[in-house]
Order: sequence, then structure tokens, then C-alpha cells
Amino acid sequence: MSPLNRDHSTFDSELSGAVLNLQLFGRIINWLQPYRIMLFISLILILIASYLTVIMEIMISRVLVDYIIVGDIESPMPDLYMIEATQWVEKQLNIEPIFAAGLIFFFVMIFFTFAGHAHRMTLIGSIVKALRDLRRDLFAHMETRPSSFYDKVAVGRVMTRITNDVEALYEMLRGMGSLVGEFVPFIVALVIMFSTSVKLTLVLLMLVPVVGVSTYFFREASREVFRLVRNSVSALNQNLQENLSGMQVVQLSQREEKNLEIYTDINKNNRRFEFRSINLNTIYSAFNDSLASIGLGIIIWYGGGEVVQDEMTLGGVILFTRFMNMLFTPVVTLGEQLNVLFRAMASGERIFQALDWDEQIHEPKEPRKLSGRLRGKVEFRHLSFGYSEDVKILDDVSVVIEPGEKLAIVGPTGSGKSTMIRLLGRFYDFPRGMIFLDDIDINDLLSHDVRSRIGVVLQDFHIFSGSILDNIILGSPAISRERAIEAAKVVNADLFISELPHGYDTSLVERGANLSQGQRQLLAFARVLAADPEILILDEATASIDTETELLIQEGLHNLMQDRTSILIAHRLQTIQEANKILVLHNGIVKELGNHEELISLKGLYYTLHELQFQDVTLDDDGNQL
Repeated sequence: MSPLNRDHSTFDSELSGAVLNLQLFGRIINWLQPYRIMLFISLILILIASYLTVIMEIMISRVLVDYIIVGDIESPMPDLYMIEATQWVEKQLNIEPIFAAGLIFFFVMIFFTFAGHAHRMTLIGSIVKALRDLRRDLFAHMETRPSSFYDKVAVGRVMTRITNDVEALYEMLRGMGSLVGEFVPFIVALVIMFSTSVKLTLVLLMLVPVVGVSTYFFREASREVFRLVRNSVSALNQNLQENLSGMQVVQLSQREEKNLEIYTDINKNNRRFEFRSINLNTIYSAFNDSLASIGLGIIIWYGGGEVVQDEMTLGGVILFTRFMNMLFTPVVTLGEQLNVLFRAMASGERIFQALDWDEQIHEPKEPRKLSGRLRGKVEFRHLSFGYSEDVKILDDVSVVIEPGEKLAIVGPTGSGKSTMIRLLGRFYDFPRGMIFLDDIDINDLLSHDVRSRIGVVLQDFHIFSGSILDNIILGSPAISRERAIEAAKVVNADLFISELPHGYDTSLVERGANLSQGQRQLLAFARVLAADPEILILDEATASIDTETELLIQEGLHNLMQDRTSILIAHRLQTIQEANKILVLHNGIVKELGNHEELISLKGLYYTLHELQFQDVTLDDDGNQL
């Protein structure tokens, strides 16, 4: 589907909120495949720990109560050979039965603790590594989405999927691993309970369907609630990201109270959904706790009668009370995990919807290779483009820039200047036959190859975390430290860098706030020069630099543009006058094309902009000043 026709609102609204999607769950498991050995070890460890849990209950009920206190050895009730083991320890160490039982219980407890801890570490380790891989793949996928995607989808919603939603999967997978540890004792306990008293076991099992029914109704009531919770969290993140990233504008416009009011409303919605979720979960947990109390009452009433009639031992009744927890705890835990499961399924849908979002710049099936250094010829041939089908930003724009020439593009705001640059950088798809590099249609080139030959300096220069040197090199193995420093010297950035505490190794804070606007722009020029592109684009690159700083970089700019095809979008008169050609745009249409003297003599739109120092003015549809 074309990005122009794609409904980006479905990036959230397509979520169904289904409780258990086996296909989606299978995709989550795929990320665990590389760590299946760790998971297998974890499974063995939890089986051992679960068996030891049963042994400890046997030691209390059958060994301590029946064998040691009551003295009943002949009971047919199973003891998993623990009475024999206690007797063997008595003989070997010549100690009292109570000490022998205590010694066995002590070692069983140690092994249980070790196995349980090792299980948790291997389980969590494999889950964390798998989700690390998932988060990395999700990040890599979202990095390759085109600009058209981020024009329509809020960054905060994408951040939610990479952070909160992946964390929800962690909670689900960890909970599922814990459930395995609950159900193994459940099965063992059920076998022993049936071998002890079939009737009492069947009576207790009658309560299990009640738990199942309550779980079903809880699921139906909670499904939509948990989806709303995730969406409200996403809205919170989006609002928070927008306000924090634009904090200076917020404070300058004194919007703190208004923004707080908006955030509070979104937060109230989130709180309402969270409270609804908590209330449902509290009612569900209380109901299950009451069922456990009913089960305990049945054991005392029925089991007590069996003891009086010598059908059961006192230890057997105690064993039933201990095993009842093993019988009901997995069901209750499962119910509690449904809360996490609902959230995780919705989060999984969001994550895989993002991973399956196939919008991208179309690359040629048989791309042409760029060998050697480009001559630098750029041609826009009858270029027409719009971000939506019904609105054209550029209409039949044609201009040729010969190798080494400088083209200045001027025009009022919204005339399509920056759009031309974005299309040249292959940030959007457009029809073939409209833009050429060295007479090669750039749609026949890989977008990566095109961008590697173009250096762009924007007015809003982005600073990454790291040092000054890191922000010049940007991780390129082709740029050495010496080359980066030389580039900084050429554009006069070395003047301020050398005065910093640690020079080129000075760490920059978020968005380079410890540098002035002019210093950030100088750093931008150094970054581009170090990359040594054949084509240079300056998009309002000096608009925010003071006159003194601009004088400093004029020589650097001259060296930077030497032997390079350059495209300048600027308001500064001196920069534009040096251009070989000046393209004047208005409402996406070429109004004038020529050098400075030619356009001044025409006394048209360029002359008007020149007279008004290139400030935005109100013009009619023909480009005449109103």
C-alpha cells in the first residue's frame, strides 16, 4: 500500500485486545529459541525444586506426625520412602528419629533453595536475553521506517512499544515460568491425594470448575480494560515526550499550567482504567481465597471423621491441608497471571504490529552502483510531489545544477524548498524520471548510496550523547581522529573546541545544551566536511548564527563548498549572492531562475524578497506582494 493511502491511525486502533493469540504467542517464543538450552536446564531445576516441595510436606505430615509423634508405621498412605530414609539415618548416625528427620529436612531445604534459585536465574536470564534481542530488532526495524511514517505517527507511541510493551512481555514470560513450578507439585499432590482418599479428593476437585468459571467471567470483564490501560499509558508517554522535548517553548509561552491540565486529564483516564483493573483483580482474588477456606473446612470436617473411623491417619489429614494449597495455588496463580497475560497479549499485538509495519522507501531490485567519486551533477526534471494525494507541494519544478555549481533556493515559507531537499535525500518515494545524480535516476540507486554522497547541514542540528569527536565522526570507520580534527579546523570549529575542558573529548549533554547555537552549527559543518560528500546541502544552516559567528565561518563555508555541488536554502543575503543560480519558488511553482543580477533586474518575486531582506511576506497566487 502506498504511504499516501495508508491509514496511520491504525497503528493503534487495529489492536483487538484478544486474550490469547496462539500465533502471536508462537512468535514471542521464537525469540527464546536461541536460549532453549538454558530454558531446558531451568525446566529440570524447577522439576527438582517442585519434587523437593512435596518431600518437605511429606516430612512434616507422614514422618513427623504419623511416624514420630503417633507411631503409625503401617499406614498404607504413601510417604515416598521418607520414613525408610529417616530410619536409615537413625541407624547410620545412631541418633533419635526427630533429629534424623530434622537432618533430612535441613538438606532437602538446602537443595530446594539452590534448585529454586538456579531455576529463577536461568529462566530470567534466558527471558532477558530474548527480549533484549526483540527490543534490538524492534529498534532496528523502526529505524528503517521512512520519514512519511514519522510524519503521521507520534514518536511517544513508538517509544511505548519499545519500552513498556516489551517489559509487559517480560512479566508474562516470567509468570509462565513460575506457573510451571506451581503445576508440577499440583500433579504430584493430586496423585498422592487420590491414593489416600478418592472421595475427599473428588470433593475438593469440585471446587476447581468454580474457579474456572470465575476466571472466565474475570477474563471477559477485563479484556477491554487492559487494552484501554495500555492505550492510556501510550497517550501519557506521547504527551510527556512532546512537552519535555519542547520545554523551552513551553516555558517561553507560559504554557506550564495549560500543559499540566492536559496531562492531568490524560492521567485521570489512565488512573480510572487502572482502578477498574485493580477492582476486578481484587474481587477475583478474594473469591478464590474464599474457595480455599471452603476447601480447608471440607478437609477438617470429612478428614476428621475418617481419622475417628481409622480410615485416615492424622498425618494424612494434615497432608491434605498442605496439599490443598498445592491444589488451589496454581489455579489462583493462573488467575492472577491472567492480568499479566491480558496486558502482554495487547502489548504483543502492538509490538508485532510495529514489526510487521512494512512501510519503507522502495529500493530498486537491480540497483546501479556508484563507482568512484561523483561529478556532482544534480537535475530536477518536472518534479511534482505532495505529502498527500490531494495537495501538491511541488508542481513541475525543473532545474539543472552542473558539477561544482551552487544553487540557492529561495521563497516564502511553505513554498517547497525543504521538500526538494528531502526528495533528493530519498526520504520519500516519488515517480521515476524526476531527480537525477550524474544523469542516473536516483530511483535506480539504493537510498543508502544516495545519502552517503550527500552532506546536509540543517538549522536544527541534532547532537547525540557522547563527546565532541563522537559527534563529528558518528561512528564512521572511514573517519580518523586526525581527519575529524582537520575538518573542525577548516570550518573554524577548532577555535571553541580547543577552549573546552577536555577539547575534542569533552562530553556533550542532551541535545548539546552546553554549546551555543553557533557552536552547534560549526560542529555541524565539521561533521559534514569530515564525511567528504560530493554534494552539499545547507538548509537554513546559518539562520540562527549571529553576525560575528557567521563571519568566522564564511571562510570555512567557502572551503567546504570548494569543488562540491552545493544547494543553499538560506535567508542570508551574502550566502545567496554567491550562488551560480537562484531558484525562486512560490506555492511549489518555479517563479524565477537565474543569478542574482538577472533576478534583481526582473524586479519580480526575488526582487521583492530581496528588498524585504528575505523575510516572509504576504503574496498573492502569482507571487506579487499584497
